[in-house]
Amino acid sequence: MGIPWSERYRPKTLQELVGNYDSAEELMKWVKESMAGRAEKKAALLCGPPGTGKTLSVNLVAEALDLELIEMNASDFRTEEAVERVAGGATLQSSLLGKRGKLIFFDELDGISGREDRGGLGAIMRIINVSKYPVVLAVNDPWDPRFRQLREICHMIKFNRIRTPSIVVRLRRIAQLAGVNAEDEALRKIAEAANGDMRAAVNDLQMLAEGRSVLRAVDVGRLYPRTQEMGIFDVMKGIFSARTILEARAAAEGASVDLDMLLQWINENIPNQYTDPKERAEAYDWFSRADIFMNRVKRRQMWDLISYAVELATGGAALARRGPYRFTKYSFPKRIGILSQTKEMRGKLMEEYVELAKELHASVKKVKTEYIPYIEIMEEAGKGPIFRSAGSKESGG
Repeated sequence: MGIPWSERYRPKTLQELVGNYDSAEELMKWVKESMAGRAEKKAALLCGPPGTGKTLSVNLVAEALDLELIEMNASDFRTEEAVERVAGGATLQSSLLGKRGKLIFFDELDGISGREDRGGLGAIMRIINVSKYPVVLAVNDPWDPRFRQLREICHMIKFNRIRTPSIVVRLRRIAQLAGVNAEDEALRKIAEAANGDMRAAVNDLQMLAEGRSVLRAVDVGRLYPRTQEMGIFDVMKGIFSARTILEARAAAEGASVDLDMLLQWINENIPNQYTDPKERAEAYDWFSRADIFMNRVKRRQMWDLISYAVELATGGAALARRGPYRFTKYSFPKRIGILSQTKEMRGKLMEEYVELAKELHASVKKVKTEYIPYIEIMEEAGKGPIFRSAGSKESGG
């Protein structure tokens, strides 16, 4: 797959922005005030639906002001340690690239969820308080209860859905740059289907026009309907019914769940979608390769590999299909359900592991992998309970 048109033909200056130009100017003004020490708030919070120019505006402001951009997304700040490792030092050190300064950017803040992620959000709050450089955050829904404290210390800048006529203007320009003669009606259909999401509109234009010299309205008739945020069942249908890798990935971008959850859904529903062993095997073959990339992302912090994992998982799930799409009743991932049902039990068990680790002066990991198997064998042999619930002082072996 070539370079996405959303990147190849992206605006080079704020003046080229279509839609939300005033919001981008407000961001520029706030960053300048922050650098001069005059900003009333410690950070800026960009709010609005996907594809409305939040991330692009941050990039353009950093380029215009000659600032080194330190960018992190939801996959980077899962835990406190991850945030500190990537952004902690950067907030206090001077730029090593000869820039005027730095701009710290936390993107896709909505991706934070779960117990571990609250640690990551706490670390972000601390970085905002100590950073000597401007800190900008982007979120789709700023009114989520998780972000209450962030709203109090941030200057909020609203990004609205982009109007259809404005999207048409931008699509026409991109089509010209790509050497495609596109009918106005075709561009209008694409813009309307995008529902205010410029990135989705450009992706759809590329999907339909790449390799063509002419794009007519009739060519847009089969365009997959895009929404700002689709339900997971619609996302599954979009992925498994896709005809190209780009179309499958575009469907995945509309998901309201994070990437890890999305992969769980795909993994669970491959056997539901494919009854043919060959189709199922091919889909799982590509999914296994995506899993390899995701493991490297998490273990080696190689975040650039995420895009490959997404394309392998979604594209593989789509292109494994030999015939026409078959309607399927998709299932919630059993693994997630089991983990949810056993959460309390696992929590109590972990408390017992911690208590036992203290008694044995060993790490929790060593207790789980080296001691517990033998303790269970001894209990089964009739020796009686070796250790009791958390808080008990009775333990032995």
